[in-house]
Amino acid sequence: MLDAQQELALAAFRTFGDQMAGSPEQMIAAMFEQLAVWSDEPRWAGSGFTRLVVELADLPGHPARVVARRHKALLERQLADLLARAGIADATDAAREIWLLSEGAISSMLVHSDRRYAAAAGRAALTLLRARGLASGPRPRRPAASART
Repeated sequence: MLDAQQELALAAFRTFGDQMAGSPEQMIAAMFEQLAVWSDEPRWAGSGFTRLVVELADLPGHPARVVARRHKALLERQLADLLARAGIADATDAAREIWLLSEGAISSMLVHSDRRYAAAAGRAALTLLRARGLASGPRPRRPAASART
């Protein structure tokens, strides 16, 4: 059952990834926009794999947790592959940071019943890309170097 669910989720992510185009910024913005759309479905309950792991938190060796861990790692790798194809040199690290924001947004949307967490996470992901110098757009200003030494 979990393997079948994983295949469905991976197929959906691959389809989504195939549709993603443009700059890394555009790709990440689209990812979080789709997260908001997904969360607007009737009876949305977030990621079944995350819910499963929470229920089995006291059983770290449970086979279902192994499947869930593998599933989440595969999705993170899919994101890293997309970012690498978009020209991001440290795509694995960037994907982990962005994936963390996505997972946090999902949990926060469930807790607060507020889809705006997807937009907030998307803005944070774009800020991460900009801070890494991986995306265009305004960067945070740095204080000018002091003339005194």
